[in-house]
Amino acid sequence: MESTLATQPSFLEEKQGAPVTPPEEKHTPFKQDVESTAPSDSFDVLHNERDLITHVISVIDDPSLNPWTIRSFLIGLSLSTFGGILAQIYYFKPQTVSVSVMFLAVISYAIGTLMETVIPRTGWFRYLNPGPFHKKENAFIVIMASAAAHSAMGTQVLAVQRLFYNITPNGVISILLLFSSQLLGYGIGGLMRPILLYPSKMLYPDVLPLVSMVDTFYDEAKSRQSKSNRKRLRLFYVTFLAILTWEIFPEWVFPLLTGVSVFCLANPTSPDFTRIFGGSNGNEGLGLLALSFDWQYISPVWNPFTIPLRAQVSNLIGYILCVVVFVSIYYNNTWGSKKFPFLSQELFYENGTVYNQLLILNDKLEVDPALLAQQGLPFYSGTWVSFLLTSNLGMAATFTHLLLWNRDDLRAAWSWMNKDSVKQMWAEFDWRFWRADGKREVPSNADIDPHYREMLKYPDAPNSWYGVMVVSAFIAAMVLIYKAESTLPWWGFIISCLLATLCILFFTSLYAMTGISFFIQPFIQMTGGFLHPGKPMANMYFALFSYNSVNQAALLLRDLKIAQYTKLPPRAAFTAQIMGTVLGSILNYVMMNSIIDHQREILLSVEGTNIWSGQQAQLYNSQAIAWGGLSEELFAPGKRYQWVAWAYPLGSLVPIPFWIVHRYYPKLRADYLYTPLIILCMGMLAAGINSSATMFFVIAWFSQWFMRTRHPKWFAKYNYILGAAFDGGTQVMVFILSFAVLGAAGKSHLFPVWWGANQNGNYDRCAVIPP
Repeated sequence: MESTLATQPSFLEEKQGAPVTPPEEKHTPFKQDVESTAPSDSFDVLHNERDLITHVISVIDDPSLNPWTIRSFLIGLSLSTFGGILAQIYYFKPQTVSVSVMFLAVISYAIGTLMETVIPRTGWFRYLNPGPFHKKENAFIVIMASAAAHSAMGTQVLAVQRLFYNITPNGVISILLLFSSQLLGYGIGGLMRPILLYPSKMLYPDVLPLVSMVDTFYDEAKSRQSKSNRKRLRLFYVTFLAILTWEIFPEWVFPLLTGVSVFCLANPTSPDFTRIFGGSNGNEGLGLLALSFDWQYISPVWNPFTIPLRAQVSNLIGYILCVVVFVSIYYNNTWGSKKFPFLSQELFYENGTVYNQLLILNDKLEVDPALLAQQGLPFYSGTWVSFLLTSNLGMAATFTHLLLWNRDDLRAAWSWMNKDSVKQMWAEFDWRFWRADGKREVPSNADIDPHYREMLKYPDAPNSWYGVMVVSAFIAAMVLIYKAESTLPWWGFIISCLLATLCILFFTSLYAMTGISFFIQPFIQMTGGFLHPGKPMANMYFALFSYNSVNQAALLLRDLKIAQYTKLPPRAAFTAQIMGTVLGSILNYVMMNSIIDHQREILLSVEGTNIWSGQQAQLYNSQAIAWGGLSEELFAPGKRYQWVAWAYPLGSLVPIPFWIVHRYYPKLRADYLYTPLIILCMGMLAAGINSSATMFFVIAWFSQWFMRTRHPKWFAKYNYILGAAFDGGTQVMVFILSFAVLGAAGKSHLFPVWWGANQNGNYDRCAVIPP
């Protein structure tokens, strides 16, 4: 794919079409959009977002399909209950298992088609089986269930309060805190729909495999595309079953396949080889040139079939620089790196042992200077400092990059802030928001996104609904921060909301156009630490209403994009999101209390058990203490890690030279680089399993460069459905194995030790580095 960020016409020009039809008539898409769904002998390379979304995703809509069925509500609420309970259980597990959107789509399709096949359509049964299970029902269910299948960040805060501070807000306060913290970001993100959702350039590449799969399941144009669709379905099912079977081997039987390192096989005793070439186990090494055959790690967050080529170029540059920087920092002993593990996110004493943050807090849960003097300031591993530094550089660069290359788009976000617009909004304001009809006019602009044009026939969930959501959540949260003993003052809460709004505009823009999201929690927590020094509890609540709001806004807009691509009416999508979020929050709270009541001592222990662990709550509390209590001591000018804070002003300067070069020397194509992504990826190997990077880039370049430019017809028909099959099959098998043998349901049953399953060391046979 070409540019998704720059605004040059060569990248973002869109095709012209015929005049649009009135909204009350059944709409036929523009000629080129219709032709884009039919096979042809000649097929051009897909150059821009408009080409992609009209050739890969069906533009045709059938308004007769009704998502408001008892069947869709029944399946949606059932999967929401399943996802909400499971997500919270796994917050307290030693092994994390997430319920992915692709998993939910596959399961809901299976349940829906089973109900369609088994349940009669006569008598009362017709309400459970009103007809064929269709695309809009499936999208409705997926959006509802995915909104519920997350552990609400508010439950993390409440869990930390109960476990470490003996503070237990009452049930009403806790539930309202969860609602307000979850819905605040929804409201802010919903108000930015015209900027972050409707335009074609806001592609949300990570949802394309899902939508391509759903289109293949429910092909509207069967009379015209039945043969082509049968091939797509056959490819999906064969690949799905093949990867489903294959994942048994790298996940259980043959874990060496997670990362095959020729270097470690040749020299299995060298700690230096482990640091550089190892990567099959968590925080083992950089995994340089290792080959991974486990799709779970090749596509943990970003599916290589979906990330645009332009973003991949920046990713690759950042990855190479990351290896160079990490190796240089460690072997030059920068920040005393050799005293600590090569890769780690922990805080350490100077002798390399893990730092006990609780020993520096007084009875008011604030950092005590005398206790801090006794324990000494903590240290980070050098690579983690580099990660924090590059994260801050990248975040600052994002603001400048978007202001330089996308200033017209960003200006539109504030276009309402003029005298005439405010007067018009006031004149049209009706406090009876529930009476809004949601009718929208179809613009005469032929360049409007074709999927969005199809959505205009349906009543919208108007801005007044999202505005009421923001106001209600804001007022409730303002009261709750005092009732919940958060130690966060009112002005700190307001700043957190303003910071969230700014970050939603910039970082969700970048995510929508590239499919890559920034991890901005350190930035948020450091900001909160400087605003509220020595108050870890305030830091947690500051992050709750800022960082969590950014995440919620991105989730809402991603789901609304799924609705736009599948033509699910906006009010159905709104209903599904709110129901899933509310139900999920309640279930999260109930499960959190139940687990803490029965497993409190285990959750407070360092080791935990193979069934329960408080590691995530402990880590969240430690981060709050480190950022909220020690920001000024560690990151202020003149302190040990001052360059982490100096990264903000320095990062804002990084995109400027590239912009100047492109302005005066456009043939050099400096516009092709995403400077924020390059910097972000300079810290991408700081944690986790790193053996998959080589295969990720090989597959990504094969898909987005070779197949897209050399075989564009194949790319349009099969690329995204193939990515969906890989993700779907992998996630189903990982879910099964997690419960069957990997300890999700209790005791784990690892495969017996053999050469390909080195259960007592690193799976890639690299040397084990002693702590």
